[in-house]
Amino acid sequence: MSQLPTLIADLALILICAGIMTLLFKKLKQPLVLGYVVAGFLASPHMPYTPSVMDTANIKTWADIGVIFLLFALGLEFSFKKIVKVGGSAIIAACTIIFCMILLGIGVGMSFGWHRMDCLFLGGMIAMSSTTIIYKAFDDLGLRKKQFTGLVLSILILEDILAIVLMVMLSTMAVSHNFEGTEMLESIGKLLFFLILWFVVGIYLIPEFLKRCRKLMGEETLLIVSLALCFGMVVMAAHTGFSAAFGAFIMGSILAETIEAESIDRLVKPVKDLFGAIFFVSVGMMVNPAMIVEYAVPIIVITIAVILGQATFGTFGVILSGKSLKTAMQCGFSLTQIGEFAFIIASLGVSLHVTSEFLYPIVVAVSVITTFLTPYMIRFAEPASTFVDAHLPASWRKMLLRYTGSQTAMNHDNLWKKLLLAIVRITVVYSIVSISVIALSFRFVIPLFKENLPPFWASLLGTVFIILFISPFLRAIMVKKNHSVEFMTLWHDSRANRAPLVATIVIRMMIAALFVIFVISGLFKASIGLVIGVAVLVVLLMVWSRRLKKQSILIERRFFQNLRSRDVRAEYLGEKKPEYAGRLLSHDLHLADLEIPGESPWAGKTLMELNLGKRYGVHVASILRGRRRINIPGGAERLFPLDKIQVIGTDEQLNKFSEDMQNGAKIDWEVYEQSEMSLKQFIVDTDSIFLGKTIRESGIRDKYRCMIVGVEREDGTLVAPDVNAPFEEGDVVWVVGEKEDVYQLVNPKNEKLQVG
Repeated sequence: MSQLPTLIADLALILICAGIMTLLFKKLKQPLVLGYVVAGFLASPHMPYTPSVMDTANIKTWADIGVIFLLFALGLEFSFKKIVKVGGSAIIAACTIIFCMILLGIGVGMSFGWHRMDCLFLGGMIAMSSTTIIYKAFDDLGLRKKQFTGLVLSILILEDILAIVLMVMLSTMAVSHNFEGTEMLESIGKLLFFLILWFVVGIYLIPEFLKRCRKLMGEETLLIVSLALCFGMVVMAAHTGFSAAFGAFIMGSILAETIEAESIDRLVKPVKDLFGAIFFVSVGMMVNPAMIVEYAVPIIVITIAVILGQATFGTFGVILSGKSLKTAMQCGFSLTQIGEFAFIIASLGVSLHVTSEFLYPIVVAVSVITTFLTPYMIRFAEPASTFVDAHLPASWRKMLLRYTGSQTAMNHDNLWKKLLLAIVRITVVYSIVSISVIALSFRFVIPLFKENLPPFWASLLGTVFIILFISPFLRAIMVKKNHSVEFMTLWHDSRANRAPLVATIVIRMMIAALFVIFVISGLFKASIGLVIGVAVLVVLLMVWSRRLKKQSILIERRFFQNLRSRDVRAEYLGEKKPEYAGRLLSHDLHLADLEIPGESPWAGKTLMELNLGKRYGVHVASILRGRRRINIPGGAERLFPLDKIQVIGTDEQLNKFSEDMQNGAKIDWEVYEQSEMSLKQFIVDTDSIFLGKTIRESGIRDKYRCMIVGVEREDGTLVAPDVNAPFEEGDVVWVVGEKEDVYQLVNPKNEKLQVG
């Protein structure tokens, strides 16, 4: 008999333990993550009473793959546009919580005399709340519709992205062992550079690639291609000095902006669940019971620090953002646990060999305890806020009310602020793209030219190649926003604005010229005056070139089309309201989604026949019929049952319209009663008007609205009705129809029927 490979035997043991624990924890209504951790504890070499995994090195590799899939799936659920939508309250609260919790973790670690790196990683581990556990707790407690839960979920979105940044910073500090401010700024700068570069290039190229290959992609192909993109970005991130998890998250967030995002998420989910389970099982395998007993005091202290710290700093952060005390305490008390990211950061410390062995099991134990306490902390928030409010000094209460009441929305009408932010954003993004093009050209293209051409021609061709390639981006830096609404309004408002506005143009032209100077001076040895002169001439040609203007506009348009493709598809299918719906609110108009009931008398009629504009004052903007959308339908367009219509009107108009549409679909009891079907029979005798006539000639279906289901002959045989066979004397005819119609047929002398 052949020997079973160790990896397969270990995998069998892990999955058996994980399967049993998931069933048990489902029964106990506890998070499955804890079940996986317990399964790892049972399968670990530290548990002498159960079978143990033999080759932990292979399991560690699989666990690393699990982290990649977890972060890739997290990226698919994430969207950079969500950061814009979460609002200032979530940003202020999340930043406050993370900063304060990191300091708290460092302080707790130092109080135990731990190493500096242990303290830093502990701060990172306890700074992030568990998205999975909080989602489940809200569902179990029926709180997903509450107002404060929306703010909590927005805070979690920001914590997820900040956790990725924190992981990169911790990795950099762990590798360099340098904690100086310049090193930190350099790491953050490098992170932002590659983050913007990958996102911009990815959004420009990947959706277009998927769009062109859509006809070739079935589910299997889409899965393979998306995983290839994921692991390709993982390798690229690793080569540029970032963690594999960071690369997986970036590719997931890029694919999240494509119209295939839902399909990719659905296809990747089983793979992510498998490898994610192996990762969390490996977390449990690293827990040594003896070490938990030995470090019981730190576990208890850190647990208390997490609960009190998250509750206190979460409440403080939300109050700082302008929310009420009750909302702030509900948010703060909901965040009192650590979970997935704590494990990922802990495994990062282990893989980099910069954290002590005891830290991993301590964090796992703290996570288990805080997870079990989460539902109780959420329930405790409301009575705790009532108690605090009742015992708060009157002066403090007045100060809170004054502070929260004075918080107003950001002034988005500040034209200077809008203009300068847009200019900085455009300059930074296009500069990063230009720097990347120049770096790649000097690394790969210029050496190729120098190998195959004389030195002068190689330098000349290389210069032309690079400048032509970056010219659309440099032109965008110089020209974008020069004719925007903000720029022109400021220009015409006051003469004092004109000098600063001209300065913004000059500075951007100087930045573009510096790029050209760098390229020329890197390839030619010439006087600085000549180089500057050539650079100025090239920059002016870029500004005046109509072809370059068209190319620059097309590049930017393609990028934003790709960025909005998922939203556009959702709007087309009616899954999301169009952008203009939000602008209607300022005019007291709303866009409402309504469905035509199947029994509605409006179904089958044209919009002209219904005359909804005159009767209700509303306008039908779109009709959604299955996966088809009809925008601005004409008067000849008919409404069909279950059509979804998007209607514009005021609250009063829409309420009246919706009420009449629903009332018109109601059916009275008399209608139900009269529509009842009945089966009757009658005999064709010598006096019957049907004797000798065929079924077609009898008019039973057309005149009496009844249907013959069978004809019974004198010999007792029941035959199927033949429309061309005449009725014979003694035939028993079986008919089906509505009660009144059948009665009129069977009793033709009675003109009326009282149905009772």
